[in-house]
Order: sequence, then structure tokens, then C-alpha cells
Amino acid sequence: MAKKKIDPIKEDLKKELEKLKKAKQKLEKKDKVKTKKIEKKDKVKTKKIEKPKKLTKAELKAIQEEEAKRKAEEERTYEEELQEQLSEDEIKNFIIAKLDMNRLIAKVCELLLDKEENGILQTDVWKKLKLSTKDGSRLSLKMEKMGYITRQKILKNGRWTYTLFIEKAPISFESITDAPCLTCTVEQKCSLENELPEPSPRNCELIEKWVLLQYSRKSKKK
Repeated sequence: MAKKKIDPIKEDLKKELEKLKKAKQKLEKKDKVKTKKIEKKDKVKTKKIEKPKKLTKAELKAIQEEEAKRKAEEERTYEEELQEQLSEDEIKNFIIAKLDMNRLIAKVCELLLDKEENGILQTDVWKKLKLSTKDGSRLSLKMEKMGYITRQKILKNGRWTYTLFIEKAPISFESITDAPCLTCTVEQKCSLENELPEPSPRNCELIEKWVLLQYSRKSKKK
């Protein structure tokens, strides 16, 4: 039986194709390994970037306070809404049924006079006078329009409120009842500029006794 002839050219081509195939497989394997390494590095980098920084208690508290302040700034107070809804006359003419408004205003002023420098939170004033938030807010607007108080907006426990400060107190006839000056026989000669033995409010025993009596009455009321 005759042997089949081998074509040397085809044989060479076959060998070259085998070599190219192996070289291609080798390159693909290298590329695969390289791609995995790159993906691994990228994954590590991403983890490092995404890992949040651990905050201290002070930093966390500061962030929470800032967030609370931001939310509060977006909110409007009840009084601000009232000022838009009510006219100046409605605010000035506000009354609470069955209450003497002059006496009520005098009580508010009396409370504020005791805390003249620091003022008092309006909610504390309403609690002492047993007023609702609705009536108290209208009263504070009325008193501000009348010039008795000023209101300072402050952030308290994440909410806006007001501190009230006294500007002037209403005149009360009760405050001068029994004042010795009204019946003083030497009132015309009395002057702050006088020196002893001339009559002067600076050295008047009657005024001293009257002031002490008024203070005693005020202390008993408390």
C-alpha cells in the first residue's frame, strides 16, 4: 500500500497556526490575570473611599445641632403667622374674655421687671399667668405694639420661641397710694439738690418707711 504524501507547506502552516493559537491563549490568560488584579485594586480603592470616618461624640453632637438649627430656620413661629393674619388694630384691641387686660398687662410687666436684664421665656410667663399659647402669643404682640415689651427670637430645644424684655411699665395709681409726698407739708421746699437740714428725698424718713412698706406688701403677695 502506497504511503500518503505529506505536503511540507501545509505541515508548516499547521505548525504556525498551532503556535499562534498557543500564543493567543497565553496572551488571553495574561490579560485575564491582569484584569482581575485591576478589578481587585479598584475594589480596595472603592472600599477605602466609601468607608465613613468615625466621628467623635462632640462632632456628632455638633452635626445634630446644626441639622436641628437648619430645620428650625425653615419653620415659622406662631406669632409670625399671626402678624400676617391680623391687622395692627386687631392686635392692639385684643382682649381676653372675663379678664381685666390692664391688670394682666401690669402682672406681665411686674414679672419682667424682676428679670429686667435677662428677660423671661414667653412660655414661662404664660404658665405663671395660666394663659394658653394662643392668648399668650396675642398678648405679647399687643404689649409689643403698645411699647411695654420687646421680643427676642431664640432657638430653644430645636424650636423657635421668644424671650420677653421689659421696656416700660404701665402707670398704676396703686403704686403711689399712701405716698408721703402727696400730703407732705414741706413738699414745695423739698429738692434733690438740698443738703441737711433742708428737706430732700435723699434723707426723708417718711419716704424710706413707705418704700419698705411697699416692698413688704409685694413680698407677701409672692
